[in-house]
Amino acid sequence: MTVASPAPSDTASMDDRVRVMIVDDSLVIRGVISSWIGEVPDFHVVASHRNGRNAADDVTTSRPDVVILDIEMPEMDGLTALPLILERKPGTVVIVASTLTRRGAEVSLKALTLGAADYVPKPGTGSGFITAAEFRVDLIDKVRELGQRARRRRRAEQAGAARPALARRAAGYATPTPAPARAERGAPGRLRPFSSVPPRVLLIGSSTGGPQALARIFAAFGPLMARVPVLVAQHMPPTFTAILAEHIARTSGRPAAEGRDGEPVEPGHIYVAPGGRHMLVEKAATGAIIRLSDAPPVNFCRPAVDPLFEAAAATYGAATLAAILTGMGSDGARGATVVADAGGSVLAQDEASSVVWGMPGAAVAAGACAEVLPIDEIGRKIGRLLGGVAT
Repeated sequence: MTVASPAPSDTASMDDRVRVMIVDDSLVIRGVISSWIGEVPDFHVVASHRNGRNAADDVTTSRPDVVILDIEMPEMDGLTALPLILERKPGTVVIVASTLTRRGAEVSLKALTLGAADYVPKPGTGSGFITAAEFRVDLIDKVRELGQRARRRRRAEQAGAARPALARRAAGYATPTPAPARAERGAPGRLRPFSSVPPRVLLIGSSTGGPQALARIFAAFGPLMARVPVLVAQHMPPTFTAILAEHIARTSGRPAAEGRDGEPVEPGHIYVAPGGRHMLVEKAATGAIIRLSDAPPVNFCRPAVDPLFEAAAATYGAATLAAILTGMGSDGARGATVVADAGGSVLAQDEASSVVWGMPGAAVAAGACAEVLPIDEIGRKIGRLLGGVAT
């Protein structure tokens, strides 16, 4: 184990950085990731460990904002260490790193149910991991986005702890000047009216935090889901989307699988965009069919939400119901606007219940949404809309 300790002159600046712990049994991988993290001014590696036991024992001392956690390790693996880390330091953001295999996908999705915030699929060492530019970009982006949120929470907690002492010190001398109120980032902008046409399709777009959010939504639908097909675009690589579909099938009790090119779109079925391909839908003589596309990434993603939403709006028009869930970036905002302009309805997950309020926040800012709701209310709202009740 190596623990980085700041020089005294660096203490103040370090307190404003994202504190990162790296846990991997490979010394080479720990070194490479430490180098990447060290190149980002806003990041600081506070600890590096070869197994989950050392990480869990050190988490209260190193106090990381973000833990990059490998799965396969000696003594204690990542899945065993994960709940211990979260128990000993609640609020820690854990990003699971696993290989692009079926087992890696299964374990990553299991980790999400145990409290991990997100995952990063990594190529094996035989696939050129050291030079894997996509892995590096994905990892840094997620550490930055999730770490900044954790850092804001840490600073708020520190400010809250310091407030009573400051108040006592200021008593009898002066009335403290209140800090200016921060504008609520999650405050809805202009909302659209709900469509007067009953939904004939449900679209869902999600990214970081999406698998957990999808599970909660599908558990709330009930028998009304048999009335419409459901098309899901979740930012995930190949293999992972197949496992996600299997999990959705178990959660919903409905047929769920990756969409296949030319496949008829049927009510009561759930179609997940396969990793590495865009999923579209188009009109056909017998109704609608799935189309898969190898077109370039949209918003740096493939599958992306925008192409699915835009194609579905062209096919179903005002009978389109869409939901934008937690996720980094702005994918889905343009597609949500196309859905709304076609007369359809768009729901967005609120900031408080989102792991990252990037995608739903962008859709709200675009003025494409009919309502902004916590994740636990979105499933119930969809159920009411499918049942013909708009309010």
